[in-house]
Amino acid sequence: MRKLAAAAALAVLVSGCSSSVGWHAPASSPPPPAPSGVPIPQRIAIGKGLFTGVFEKGAPQSVAAVTQFATATGVTPNIVMYFSSWYEAFSTSFAETERRDGAYVLVQMEPNGVSLSSIAAGASDKFLYSYALAVRNFRYPVILSFGHEMNGDWYSWGDGNASPASFVAAWRHVVQVFRNVGATNVTWLWTVNSTIGASSALRQWWPGRTYVDWVGIDGYFSSPTDTFQEIIGSTLAIIRKFTGDPALISETAVGTTPDRESQIASLFAGARSHRMVGVVWFDETQHSGIYHQDWRLEDDPAALAAFRAAVLK
Repeated sequence: MRKLAAAAALAVLVSGCSSSVGWHAPASSPPPPAPSGVPIPQRIAIGKGLFTGVFEKGAPQSVAAVTQFATATGVTPNIVMYFSSWYEAFSTSFAETERRDGAYVLVQMEPNGVSLSSIAAGASDKFLYSYALAVRNFRYPVILSFGHEMNGDWYSWGDGNASPASFVAAWRHVVQVFRNVGATNVTWLWTVNSTIGASSALRQWWPGRTYVDWVGIDGYFSSPTDTFQEIIGSTLAIIRKFTGDPALISETAVGTTPDRESQIASLFAGARSHRMVGVVWFDETQHSGIYHQDWRLEDDPAALAAFRAAVLK
């Protein structure tokens, strides 16, 4: 989603990384050995019900807004998402806190300030190895996505700014680094934007079935005429032409439309009818890009009730 201004300059470097962005691991460098006594972790098991997720501003530095969301809605999220700038360390403490609260962490890794070709060539490997080790040593399932919404033109790694071939090469390289260190607890989420407002040529960005576990769709209901089929279903139909991987609505919300309550109900009903994995609600007021919406539920009692009823149905 075109939700924020272009990413700021490089974030704080991951602990243990040098300040040299151009570091390149030799192709023959072996991965660090797995620590003794660490069990081989498993990926996320999919049950019959929907996962209910949330994004809250302030994560991963704080869990306060996530707690407030759970209190207001009466729904405890079991997926909590945050966005991570390139060279930003994996937040083990946040992941551990959410694990104790019964939630999986979903991290959208954003390759801002770096080219996809350099990632594929190994220039970010020191950062990636450190990140992968932190995820592996966390020992519990983590959902990771890289370069989300690449079929849109609003990110440096997206359509018109980078080639599909360079994206695929970078994605595969990132996944391979994690595999090299034994980070088998990662569920890899390939995330596209709804083809409403973005390119529908999705297959060209597809890294291949051996590099992806789940697919994600980001799509928002900003108009009273928006329907599940238009915003999510049509994009899912395109994806289903080349993969049957489990599908997650990885970023969504219904704006303050006259039909907000019924649209919330149809969002969850559509996810269930299409046997999707879950729904991640973007709980933030936004005034950037094409959207000027209050996506938050907390200040709308009717929407809160509709959300609670839809989740618990």
